[in-house]
Amino acid sequence: MQRAHPPEVIQELAKGRAKEFATEVAGDPQFWVTTLELAVGEVFERMLGSRLETPGRGLPPHARKQAAAERKLDTTAVVGLAGPLCGMLSVRCSRRSAARMAARMLGMDGAVSGPDLWDAIGEICNMVAGHFKSKIPNLGEACMLSVPTVITGADYALHTSVHQHIRTVLLFEREPVVFLLEVHHDCAMRKPHR
Repeated sequence: MQRAHPPEVIQELAKGRAKEFATEVAGDPQFWVTTLELAVGEVFERMLGSRLETPGRGLPPHARKQAAAERKLDTTAVVGLAGPLCGMLSVRCSRRSAARMAARMLGMDGAVSGPDLWDAIGEICNMVAGHFKSKIPNLGEACMLSVPTVITGADYALHTSVHQHIRTVLLFEREPVVFLLEVHHDCAMRKPHR
């Protein structure tokens, strides 16, 4: 995964300048994408023994192919965030990818379906949300997570009142997985008014 900000950015947050540094990067969406991708990568490596890939960028045929693939994503896990960071984090993938993720997480060779699949994809979303918030000093303990919710089927629309969308698409076993952090308008991620 490509990182626009090196890991030193996150280390700098922990050096006692957290408040000032967080204000500096609050309006920088790339910081949040990088932090989200870092959290996702670490969860997938530790819990699934899998490295995610960044899809190729810039080629129109590939973009069309990726958009078509995203329309087939029919499994979505959602975890709500409350506290200094409020909104939700979602993981959206195909049922086939969700089943493979669940099998890896549960250490199973066969197909995973039904409640086991839903529990596993919900827990993956929960771990990503928890790992993401733990990367931001003073946010980990202050930000609470909801119980995961899993939506099956691709024909739905989710409407939220959000200030900022932090979205990244990564490949799990060559298939797209969309990670979306939606932050409500009155949360701490935006720059403070002066």
